[in-house]
Amino acid sequence: MTSRNIDDHETTNASDRSGEVWTEERIRALGAITDLPTAGRVFGLGRALSYDLARTGGFPVPIIRVGARYKVPVAGILTVLGLTVCPDDLTPGGMRSVDHHQEISSIDPPHSGGDRKKEP
Repeated sequence: MTSRNIDDHETTNASDRSGEVWTEERIRALGAITDLPTAGRVFGLGRALSYDLARTGGFPVPIIRVGARYKVPVAGILTVLGLTVCPDDLTPGGMRSVDHHQEISSIDPPHSGGDRKKEP
């Protein structure tokens, strides 16, 4: 089996082979992550080639493998395309979870051992 390289195939950043146009707004609307076939379509790659490149480490952006599935951070797609990644690219739920250590440290820890009284 020969290793495929993205440079071996004609690609376009603006549309895929089906004529589907990927605008900056449409890419950002994907959210924080997307699936591999969708990310591949953004780069004009078919499903089979996208999976082949993911398996061989040749996909144009970093990929997260979750079990047997591949997830692609949209920030990576934007970066490769030369588009600015901004804080608004995160989903509202994601922004809240980024750093809430101060909130957690202000909560009293649960008492251990039930209702035991402290001995003098």
